[in-house]
Amino acid sequence: MNKPEFILIHCSDTKEGADFSAKDIDAWHRARGFRCIGYHYVVRLDGTYERGRQDLEEGAHCVQESMNRRSVAICYIGGQSKDGKYADTRTPEQKRTIITLIRTLRGRYGNLPVLGHRDVKGVAKACPCFDAAKEYANL
Repeated sequence: MNKPEFILIHCSDTKEGADFSAKDIDAWHRARGFRCIGYHYVVRLDGTYERGRQDLEEGAHCVQESMNRRSVAICYIGGQSKDGKYADTRTPEQKRTIITLIRTLRGRYGNLPVLGHRDVKGVAKACPCFDAAKEYANL
């Protein structure tokens, strides 16, 4: 990827309160046949973030509309309530870190639009479980 055109927000589709790492997601993605973790950043429950792929490395997170090569992917841990239903489970720490990452990426690459995975045409998922485009429109 030469320069990203979008920031794409994902959730890990895991239950509220269960913390996972980029290393865990890397293992899940490799088990599905990926070369390595598909996301560029993973935001953990406590707000720390871990690197997946390098920013300009093509991702493996959204084939629709060629988003793998057009976007930088931020995945927050969560997305399901404790009973397994889709829900916005972001912690206050995750919310702060996602905003910081968006601002950092925009500082590097310009005022990139933020989309949720679910906003990409052809995606039939609730990921992430909030309206990312609306929430981050005025950052």
